[in-house]
Amino acid sequence: MGRLGTVLSLLLVIFIAINIPVSAAQNSVYVIEIDGTISMGTSMDVREGIREAIEMQAGVILIELDTPGGLVDAMDEITQDIENSPIPIITFIPSGAKSFSAGSFILLSGHVAAMAPGTPTGAATPISMGVTGGATPVENKTVNAYAAMMRGIAERRGRDVETAELFVTRGLSLTAEEALKAGVIDLIATSREDLLEKIDGRTVSVQNEVLTLQTRDAEVIVQEATIRSEFVNYFGNPQIAFILLMIGIYGIIFGFMAPGTYVPETIGAICLVLALYGIGLFEVNVFGMALIIIAMLMFVAEALTPTFGILTVGGIVCLIIGAFMFPVEPFLSRGWFQGFRILVYTISVSSALFFIFALTAAIKLRNQKSTTGTDQLLGMIVGAETDISPEGTVKVSGEIWSAVTKGDVIREGENVRIVGRDGLTLIVESENLEG
Repeated sequence: MGRLGTVLSLLLVIFIAINIPVSAAQNSVYVIEIDGTISMGTSMDVREGIREAIEMQAGVILIELDTPGGLVDAMDEITQDIENSPIPIITFIPSGAKSFSAGSFILLSGHVAAMAPGTPTGAATPISMGVTGGATPVENKTVNAYAAMMRGIAERRGRDVETAELFVTRGLSLTAEEALKAGVIDLIATSREDLLEKIDGRTVSVQNEVLTLQTRDAEVIVQEATIRSEFVNYFGNPQIAFILLMIGIYGIIFGFMAPGTYVPETIGAICLVLALYGIGLFEVNVFGMALIIIAMLMFVAEALTPTFGILTVGGIVCLIIGAFMFPVEPFLSRGWFQGFRILVYTISVSSALFFIFALTAAIKLRNQKSTTGTDQLLGMIVGAETDISPEGTVKVSGEIWSAVTKGDVIREGENVRIVGRDGLTLIVESENLEG
């Protein structure tokens, strides 16, 4: 009976284990902090963070949000990664932070969504930049598409669908207290510690599996930023990409107009490569890019064949309109658009001045070099660098020139007079012949 009792006890334990919710593997919390504009670098951090949390066998992932919005593709990737995570993910807006636009999609994607008292969320109406630089609503079909996406997120998490949809269709913004009352978040917590205390013992469904959160006195592990994600985050910013694009175009054009040092071309090529890499990380309007290129061509044409400012004005108009159409990102904040508008005006004026003065001066300098020569060289007395019999070299203003003489042999070090020029070869004769 003793052995039978032992077997029955084991069977009872197995039966209980099968029929109770599965608990998180480890009593530890992996924290991912999203701070600032959501970019592809942010998405990379979240994906890498989830991978590290799985390797560490963390019980819970906590994503803390403080963002005005960001890039659509990055937001899509983050919400998908949250949905596919085998570890419960808690989204939280800590005290003094906010989570607007793209951030509200991420907040509602969490298996548990929480906010600190007084923090705001919502304002997820897609917007675009018009030709005058103002932020304007996008087409209804775009709004409807993202409204459907928000509804789907709310439905999966059992949150109030109608209120969540209003974030997109009406630009609704809610405080933590209003969001809790409306049923779009699960709880309010004053701090990270308070949040972990309150969610301890809560059950959540993760990939059709019921898990019990064990967060009381849990070990907290905060993700460290990587150089790679910082690089992507920086160069994936549309403002930085636009600035690099302008510098790249300027450098290459200026290098071709005033060749010799290779510095402008080198800097321009590097900036252009970085700009193209950054542009590949967000949506770009092709027509806007075309207008920017047309503007550059107009500035160059103005420098080559002055039209008393007509081409310059046309270039400025094309550059401004093209730049305003450049980023197609409906969840960037209005503050971002305002800053970008100031940047565009500044670069447009600077571009006009650059091409009017800098390139014009470079072209004049190049033309001066090409017209110096025969008129200024004739009659100059210079020294022979080598024997000239009949060919050799002479030194003119610090430069070594090929030289030929039709007279007697000229010895190294003798003074010669330039009497003619055949391309890049000087025709010289001994100064003694004149004497």
